[in-house]
Amino acid sequence: MTQPLPRTATTFSPPVPESRRWIDGVTFPPERPLLNVSQAAPVDLPPLALREVIAEAALNDPQAHLYGPVLGMPALREELAASIMRRYGGAVSAGQIAITSGCNEAFCAVTSTLLGEGDEALLPTPWYFNHKMWLDMIGAKTVPLKTGDDLLPDPELARALITDRTRVIVLVSPNNPSGVEYPAELIAAFRDLAREKGLALIVDETYRDFHSLPGAPHDLFTDPDWDDTLIHLYSFSKSYRLTGHRVGAVATSVARLAEIEKYLDTVTICPAQLGQIAALWGLRNLDQWVAGEREEILARRRAVEEARPVLESGGWSVLGCGAYFAYMAHSSDTPSDELAPRLVREAGVLMLPGTMFMPTDDLSGKRQMRVAFANVDRDGIAELARRLAAHGG
Repeated sequence: MTQPLPRTATTFSPPVPESRRWIDGVTFPPERPLLNVSQAAPVDLPPLALREVIAEAALNDPQAHLYGPVLGMPALREELAASIMRRYGGAVSAGQIAITSGCNEAFCAVTSTLLGEGDEALLPTPWYFNHKMWLDMIGAKTVPLKTGDDLLPDPELARALITDRTRVIVLVSPNNPSGVEYPAELIAAFRDLAREKGLALIVDETYRDFHSLPGAPHDLFTDPDWDDTLIHLYSFSKSYRLTGHRVGAVATSVARLAEIEKYLDTVTICPAQLGQIAALWGLRNLDQWVAGEREEILARRRAVEEARPVLESGGWSVLGCGAYFAYMAHSSDTPSDELAPRLVREAGVLMLPGTMFMPTDDLSGKRQMRVAFANVDRDGIAELARRLAAHGG
């Protein structure tokens, strides 16, 4: 009798480590160093003042080395609730907030409370690959929600995909991998659909602090009953350069947090104290610094837009651009999962193929690539465009 596969064997290998193996044995000459646009994580250090806070806590705060509350430090939960209210309006309490070990864990914890064996989640494509991997590993079915030429999902198309096994709709805005920002009215339409159908709506705003529009990206928190449908995810990692400290957050109902607590207590027991101390200090002191980071990311976004003519001269087109990402299409006959390793060797560019963000039966991924440009300055983006155009798409 055939034995069922262990859950980890039901999904694909992690894309970023896989892409790093393409570099093995490749020499990059000084005049053409590697342009690594594969991973959406800041590589620069946190600001000095924040590092000093972490160092002080590590040296002199005994609590920094002990277990803390499963759902996170009370002071951080309070501060994040206040921050959400300042940005979005509405009413959010600390009792509706959990701190997690990164936003990936927030997604895993939330979906573990929503989905049983064979239950369904709607994910717009191209999707964030770790979301798909986790749904595979818990035995859930991922239902692809195709997006249009503008890479925006359609609520009415989503409606047609809902079955009696559908439990959740997942949105990521600004989107990973496409960079596209979902308009407030579109997010609200998905909230209305989810509420009508008795579903949860997960809105992952990991890259919220790099949105191109000032003010709140949506008004969902102003609904007094927001937590009957909305589950909001956030990451401190990108905003404060705390990727190695793994600090994320969930805003949801008190009842759902009771279920999330079971997951967190089993998997991590509590979020790391030093990361939480850093996040709390950042919320209280780094608004102006984050605003400067946002302006730099927006300048890099403009650099991508300005590079369109060069890219187009080599057969590349920009499908979406925003936050940390540009999502591109190429005109080559070579599928993107073959083209991407070749670009490492032939152009000194490491980027991820669209096949890593698409169902295997969706051939559009064969002509798409994701560029994570947050760690490449404006001159580097211009150089990237020249290399891609010279290589040809």
